[in-house]
Amino acid sequence: MTGWLLPLLAGTATGVLSAFGVGGGTLLLIYMTAFAGLPQDQAQGINLLYFLPAAGAALPAHARNGYLERRVLLPAIAAGLACAGLGAWAATGLDGTVLRRCFGAFLLAVGLRELFRREG
Repeated sequence: MTGWLLPLLAGTATGVLSAFGVGGGTLLLIYMTAFAGLPQDQAQGINLLYFLPAAGAALPAHARNGYLERRVLLPAIAAGLACAGLGAWAATGLDGTVLRRCFGAFLLAVGLRELFRREG
């Protein structure tokens, strides 16, 4: 009966963080792989489906508040689409262990950068 409660809470928390632009999808990946026991490639696919409605729900508020820099919007979208396609193609050919290690290295690098970054 309560098997749905933890996934619901994780989805809620990461949805709120996604709306703030914090990277809730990354946290959702951590939840799904570390706590829900899903393989990395399956968690990535679920995360992609999760991101679409979460971004769609947050986008109108960000646009209404003037948080979209129109000058960089199209180049960023074009680069993001191209790299997402390339990354998805590469990820489907990689072993799950390699994906987990790459993701872990990415999280470690970002965490260290945030830990040692100087404000100013």
